[in-house]
Amino acid sequence: MVPVRALFGLAALCLAACQAGPGAIPGALPVDRPGAPTAPPGAPPGTCWGREISPALVETVTEQVLLQPPEIGSDGEIRRPAVYKTETQQRILRERREQWFQAPCPDTVTPEFVAALQRALKVRGLHRGLVTGRMDGPTRAAIRRFQQAEGLDSATLSLAAARKLGLVAYDREAAE
Repeated sequence: MVPVRALFGLAALCLAACQAGPGAIPGALPVDRPGAPTAPPGAPPGTCWGREISPALVETVTEQVLLQPPEIGSDGEIRRPAVYKTETQQRILRERREQWFQAPCPDTVTPEFVAALQRALKVRGLHRGLVTGRMDGPTRAAIRRFQQAEGLDSATLSLAAARKLGLVAYDREAAE
């Protein structure tokens, strides 16, 4: 049996490991997590990225397979019942998917930026909370709703969505 004090210590370590640093984009991967990739391979230096991981969708099917049919007498009486075997199979319906997308860098996501984001989402009927300048739950939910229409199911703001909302200027040099 594990002492309660040890469990609390372990829980505190786990929670500390999950905390994002100051200025981090909620929902984005922590930059300071050892071994965690912060950008896809070949990403240009100085760019910031978000990553959305969709787990595989697995279906478990259990069925009864007849091994031996029942033995039935001429009078209709069952002399020996049927023998079945239970088989369980798992099928992958959708593979695990990792999607990288360029995101605004944390130093640009200021309270003023977030307030402008909230207003832009509110005008479109997607943000239902107050304009606070804080990246809170209602703001992340509104970001997800906006980006789902673009094919990205993430609460982390993508650079493409920020441009579409008029929050980030279009970079001509990057487009060429």
